[in-house]
Amino acid sequence: MIYKNSSLQSIIMNDYYKVSFAVTGGSINEYECDILAALLGENADFESFDTKAGVVIGYVKQELYSEEKIKSTMMLYPFESKIAFEAELIPGEDWNKEWEKNYFQPILIADRCVIHSSFHKDYPHAEYDIVINPKMAFGTGHHETTTLMITQILDIDMTNMSVLDMGTGTGVLAILSAMRGAKSVKGVEIDEMAYENAIENIEINSVENIVNLVLGDASAIMYDISVYDYVFANINRNIIVEDIDKYSKALKTGGYMQLSGFYIEDIPIVEDAANRYGLTVVKSNDKNRWAMLLLKKEK
Repeated sequence: MIYKNSSLQSIIMNDYYKVSFAVTGGSINEYECDILAALLGENADFESFDTKAGVVIGYVKQELYSEEKIKSTMMLYPFESKIAFEAELIPGEDWNKEWEKNYFQPILIADRCVIHSSFHKDYPHAEYDIVINPKMAFGTGHHETTTLMITQILDIDMTNMSVLDMGTGTGVLAILSAMRGAKSVKGVEIDEMAYENAIENIEINSVENIVNLVLGDASAIMYDISVYDYVFANINRNIIVEDIDKYSKALKTGGYMQLSGFYIEDIPIVEDAANRYGLTVVKSNDKNRWAMLLLKKEK
């Protein structure tokens, strides 16, 4: 079942600017890439990023694109490197071609879960086969945080579990949970385009009878008290810290919470917030400095 605010109009695929940022005569290291992406997201309305060979590629809706905002954001960049940028308009209907050509290739995780798009013809066979047509929503398995989350889900017996997936993105974690035997999954997504995309992916993978999608933020679970056996949140540190009290209230005592979307350096901050709401870290994992925490609600 799909829950949707009735006042929302159907989402038309947006036109986006693809903006490439590169150091003049060099490349941007991983840490500097992350800082640049954070600044652009906070100050210039960018929604999504990728990095290729030391070049940061960002995407911003056409109506929000502003060279002045980008230039003023560059003034906040705390490194000496001089960065130039080039912008290219990508019509909304061309997004599948853009992903297929440049970014989204089939991926096999832990030799058990393959994620591919409907336009892929050649991909590995695996125990769990997930079809994702991303259309600018986060969660194709290529980012370290999604890989970390999926790897842990594959180690959990989710039979008959009630699951909450905060910031569901493409819906990939919700879909895998359903495939792993969860009896019900609630996916919450604040971004309208990602929400519409998740609807499509849930239907493509034939799990719409198990996965319920809600357009909204943490207020969407304010009445869900001790409802879930397992909670996911692959978002970012600040949102997790701000909303972890709500996640904890929604989780049953003895249940588990799986978090990612932050760096290993952020673990003490996230763990401190979790401890205040009866959550204890039972396992951690990391990949390329990105972290994943598995917590248990003790009380």
